[in-house]
Amino acid sequence: MGGRKGMRAENPRAVWDYCRCCLFMAPRIRWRWAPLGFLARSPSAVSFLLGSLAASGLVAVAFFWLVISSSRRSDPTLVGCRPDSEGSWSVGVYYGKSPFSLSPIELLGSSNANNSAWPIANPVLTCASPSRAGHPSNFVADPFLYVQDSVLYLFFESKSTTTMKGDIGVARSFDQGGTWEFLGIALEEDWHLSYPFVFSYQNQIYMMPEGNKKGELRLYRAVNFPLKWTLEKVLIRKPLVDASLIQYEGHYWLFASDFTRFGIEKNAELEIWYSSSPLGPWKQHPKNPIYRADKSLGARNGGRPFIYEGSLYRLGQDCGGTYGRRIQIYKVEKLNREEFKEVPVKLGIEEPKKGRNAWNGIRYHHLDAQQLPSGNWIAVMDGDRVPSGDSTTRFLLGCTFTLLLLLLIMSIGFFVGAVNCCVTSSRRNESSWLRTRPHINLRARRYLAGMNRYGSSIRARVNPKTCSGKVVLSFLVLVGIAFACTSVHFLLGGNGAEEAYLFGGQYSQFTMVTMTYEARIWNLKLYVKHYSRCESVREIVVVWNKGKPPSEEEFDSVVPVRIRVEELNSLNNRFKVDPLIKTRAVLELDDDIMMACDDIEKGFRVWRENPDRLVGFYPRLVDGSPLQYRNERYARGKNGYNVILTGAAFMDSEYAFKRYGSQEATEGRVLVNQFFNCEDLLMNFLYSNASSERTVEYVHPAWAIDTSKLSTAAISRNTQVHYDIRTNCLSKFSALYGALPSKWEFASRADGWDR
Repeated sequence: MGGRKGMRAENPRAVWDYCRCCLFMAPRIRWRWAPLGFLARSPSAVSFLLGSLAASGLVAVAFFWLVISSSRRSDPTLVGCRPDSEGSWSVGVYYGKSPFSLSPIELLGSSNANNSAWPIANPVLTCASPSRAGHPSNFVADPFLYVQDSVLYLFFESKSTTTMKGDIGVARSFDQGGTWEFLGIALEEDWHLSYPFVFSYQNQIYMMPEGNKKGELRLYRAVNFPLKWTLEKVLIRKPLVDASLIQYEGHYWLFASDFTRFGIEKNAELEIWYSSSPLGPWKQHPKNPIYRADKSLGARNGGRPFIYEGSLYRLGQDCGGTYGRRIQIYKVEKLNREEFKEVPVKLGIEEPKKGRNAWNGIRYHHLDAQQLPSGNWIAVMDGDRVPSGDSTTRFLLGCTFTLLLLLLIMSIGFFVGAVNCCVTSSRRNESSWLRTRPHINLRARRYLAGMNRYGSSIRARVNPKTCSGKVVLSFLVLVGIAFACTSVHFLLGGNGAEEAYLFGGQYSQFTMVTMTYEARIWNLKLYVKHYSRCESVREIVVVWNKGKPPSEEEFDSVVPVRIRVEELNSLNNRFKVDPLIKTRAVLELDDDIMMACDDIEKGFRVWRENPDRLVGFYPRLVDGSPLQYRNERYARGKNGYNVILTGAAFMDSEYAFKRYGSQEATEGRVLVNQFFNCEDLLMNFLYSNASSERTVEYVHPAWAIDTSKLSTAAISRNTQVHYDIRTNCLSKFSALYGALPSKWEFASRADGWDR
């Protein structure tokens, strides 16, 4: 360790001694920021340093407000649902004719008469359910069903935010899993509980949860189902994980994992036990452990085994890459007291394609499929949008980039000569530790002096005043800006998902409808690729008005894209009744408008509160005598609006389209064709004419880009002519359909989404 040109770490002890020296000498090291003195020598360099620091800060702030602050935040009124290193698990419901043809609940079109959820969409149970009931939870996982007549009971692990351990919660459904009522915590112990395997035997209901921290597999019996349980017995005195049992060919078989075995990798071991009764005694299979090598092979159980068409199937977890990455299903070909053999088969559930925007886009690790009395199958599955340890990883990365930013700023200071360091000759502040180690004191002085020489040498070779020096400084500033934005992203940006928003305890989906023609195909492809990844989007319908339509296979989409070719090039086609639309909500959005998925999800949440309104992102205030059409700036100046442009608005697919196509709207549609304009104004007049209540509501997007301005395909490039035509429409529509309401004020919502 040492040398005139820097420090070489010859041994760990030397490095430690140097670090201790730096700590003890801190009072005697002077970091000299000399902008005033240096300003006389090189004011441009110092100005550049200060300007670069200000630029980095301003860009980081702008990045926060445009990208981070608009993203979804945890509900401040909710104690639970906080970032957790184990994930953000939730539960969804699936239906099918068999366990190998399961479809998510949203494809069934299930509706709730007390909610504007149409269809109800997964997930059907989240951490919000127990948290709002007074049992703060960070996530819900490991769901197991118990079917009692026509009532479904769902048992699951609930991660407590107060004790940070798992408890067993229970919810109930009277509508085949569409809506769930959280009943409470069914089982709580001093140790972590999960995987609540519930089954019946001899007219009793039992639960066999995982509690490996206790070091034994316990069986509980229901005293007052579903909320009161008592310990029946200890089945096996081993720390077994995710134990599942099933009766098959004369025996009860128990599949479980013991990760305490010597030489076993976690999530890569599986054992089999057998008995003549689920109450035991249990004997080990002679080939235990069945798996002991690869955690991606599905060794760890992933739900309840089941029998279908006479064959036994076992569910396992593929834990390759991250814990609980995927569910694997195996067909058991041999199972007796001497042999065991299973082969993988296709699960039959479509892979999620929306990444972190999907509730199960990153991983799903548990499935419980059961046959209903009707003969159909129902299944519950958990899923997560982030990998294991995501919150910890994001925090560490954020801190790392913050440290890199500080080091870069210091380096720029050395480079321009605005920062220097030296060790004073005074020994008054020197610690006793340093006085007894003069060799370390001397070595530290050499290194600090070397740092100054390096700074002088660099400045001599790359003068900040020269063109090459300015290029280097500009590059360092750009790197600093990148570090600042990356640090903000990891520390304040959440899990990177643009999630849907709950309303009434449920999620739903909507259909996007856009109208275009052949000259705007590049807009359309960008549009479809972006919006198809938004969580609540079910389908994108393209109303093709003119030219040769594209093939649906041309689009990079993760949802179905349907091209509806029109015979007549008319703006009225936007609101044509379409019986193929399977959702109540429709988002009419022009193909040249790009917004964040989070803003779209906010608008959908607001529309679900008020499904009888037009909820959109572009407000206008139509007033004056005669009525005049003006821009959003005018509406802001008057602090109110009474029109929402339907080129970016949610509406009821049945109500809005039928009203627009009604006999009453005939004259208005003729005017729209005549002017090739004003279809959105007509829809506002029709809504206002049909109700004395409020009919429009505004949601402020964090940002919106009009991509048509980047091409020659804009519909209205002459703004004044466009406004004059609309003013003419207003006078005619008001004569036909009456006046619009006076105005509704901005910033009237408690959540501030309309500011």
